[in-house]
Amino acid sequence: MRILKKSKTRSHRSLFVRLFCVLLLAACQFGCSREPQASATIQILSPDFQSGAAIPKQFTCDGGGLSPALSWQNLPPNTKSLALIMNDSDSLFGRFVHWISYNISPQPNHLQEGLPTQETLPNSAKQGLNSDNAIGYTGPCPPGSSAHHYVFAIYALDTVLSLPPRPSKKELTNAMRGHVLATGQLIGQYHR
Repeated sequence: MRILKKSKTRSHRSLFVRLFCVLLLAACQFGCSREPQASATIQILSPDFQSGAAIPKQFTCDGGGLSPALSWQNLPPNTKSLALIMNDSDSLFGRFVHWISYNISPQPNHLQEGLPTQETLPNSAKQGLNSDNAIGYTGPCPPGSSAHHYVFAIYALDTVLSLPPRPSKKELTNAMRGHVLATGQLIGQYHR
């Protein structure tokens, strides 16, 4: 009888620990290291895919892994620079960061396809670390066969950011706080 009671107590404790871990992960996914928000909206577009549509293979790990072309409209007049963060919002391990770029000039209002994976781009924009611990864009490569959603979020800033070399998404979002004038999103899907 005593052994049965101990076993039941361990089982309840184990269940409690698992439940706590699941709740902690869920809270972190929705509340930890969130990107800064603003009320104004930027329109972000790609000539390569519509919002909500499939990302073509050449922009994924199954193709050439090129970064897609992007353009934007409706920037606030006092925008000094732009920042870009691309996440996999369906990753099982929190948001997988596929791309961060910052100090993007508001004009011209686009990034070309296939940017090099180097810290400083030809237009003087900067790129930081993705979740593969590499500089620049890394294409969608979801495990399994279910579609993942990839969010390209753009931020209009009232300043040019000063960051250390090879910044992480966390360092970028911390530097952006208090400087975001407007935001916009483009969402693409990909499954293998």
